[in-house]
Amino acid sequence: MSTPDRLTGSRACLEARARARLRGDAALPLPGGGATLARWQALAALGADDLPLAKVLEAHHDALAILAGLGAAPANGSDLLAVWAAEGPGSTVAVDQGADRPRLTGRKSWCSGARFVDAALVTVVDGDARQLVLVGLDQPGVHVGDSGWEAVGMAAIESGPVDFDGVACLRVGAHGAYLDRPGFWHGGAGVAACWFGAAVAIAQRMAEPQRVARDPHLAAALGRVDMALAGAAALLRELSARIDAEPLLPHRREVVRLRSVVERACHEVLDAAARSLGPGPLCRDGEHAQRCADLAVFVRQSHADRDWAALGAEVAAIDAEVRWPL
Repeated sequence: MSTPDRLTGSRACLEARARARLRGDAALPLPGGGATLARWQALAALGADDLPLAKVLEAHHDALAILAGLGAAPANGSDLLAVWAAEGPGSTVAVDQGADRPRLTGRKSWCSGARFVDAALVTVVDGDARQLVLVGLDQPGVHVGDSGWEAVGMAAIESGPVDFDGVACLRVGAHGAYLDRPGFWHGGAGVAACWFGAAVAIAQRMAEPQRVARDPHLAAALGRVDMALAGAAALLRELSARIDAEPLLPHRREVVRLRSVVERACHEVLDAAARSLGPGPLCRDGEHAQRCADLAVFVRQSHADRDWAALGAEVAAIDAEVRWPL
């Protein structure tokens, strides 16, 4: 089977898995509603089991939370939703207010799952803020082009451009409300829960008791992994409790810190697993190798050093006695 044919089959399989999970699973608790940890535990379990599926369904559940947070009508219960909010020079979408309803025109970059989702929440730069719109993707004027997606990790969920040519859409929330709501940051932490779940699944591959007992290097690597994952898990539990206690606060610094710590933990796990287990699992265990490749790509959804710089600037601006309370 050629590479394009294989990827088409892989995308179809991913879509089928996502729709089956939507039919069979209950809706996740909304963040800030008292069960944020349960939401993140469900996302972590998805990440451990199937990281591309976790990415698709995390975006779907994030879209439902966004609609609820902005007081919008819920989407069709059977629709698979996406959130396309990346900005940059490649994104040129604009909303034209036509005689009947708003219409979306231009290109949106980094549209994950565009070949199979039913509708998407799309951000549009409008002056000095962003407007969120909901657009159904089964309309004339929606064009999913060649993405140039060559990634081995997350291969089934290519993220490429979508072009819109006068496509009817619905405004969701007020001008600027998408970024202004506290839930914007709460949702960002949910992505980290998916990363964490995949890292735990990779780490479990290292924890075979008999092998650890006879291999001190593996034991040391497993100890290193335990430190990284325990710290990340503690932050996930702590922040979920804080969000539930104060759901109207964004907890921006805490979310950026959490995402950064979980990202670092993922890299610790990927490195420790490769160094301690050797090339065998990466070459002969397809599930393990794919999970490692998927996680390496997915964590790049973080903003890396830019997040660290923003975190450092915020830490420096607060009073010394409240920087790191115990």
